[in-house]
Amino acid sequence: MADLHPVAKRIHNVQPDPVRLTVEGGSEHGGGDESDEGAASGVYRFDSTEFFQREFRGEGTRVDADTDAAFRLISSEDYERILLGRQGPEEEGWRMVGEVVAAERADGE
Repeated sequence: MADLHPVAKRIHNVQPDPVRLTVEGGSEHGGGDESDEGAASGVYRFDSTEFFQREFRGEGTRVDADTDAAFRLISSEDYERILLGRQGPEEEGWRMVGEVVAAERADGE
């Protein structure tokens, strides 16, 4: 079996503690602070994450902003990317925020 996605493993190992995600394609809702590279970061707390062989899923909230929305992590169909989706309190369905390109423990946040 191929290796599990390294970003997904990092998120899974950090949760339920807060994790800072860097999201490529991030926006004002979900991605966090914009940077020069087109990536954004934010701090999230995932209530659950799980692997189904190589497939990865997780659900949680953002703790540093946009706290009323729900967030979902999923792996892409080819298992090469971890994607972040957002559903606001007044929205039906999920909107894709972007690809999670980095995850690190959010100590002290």
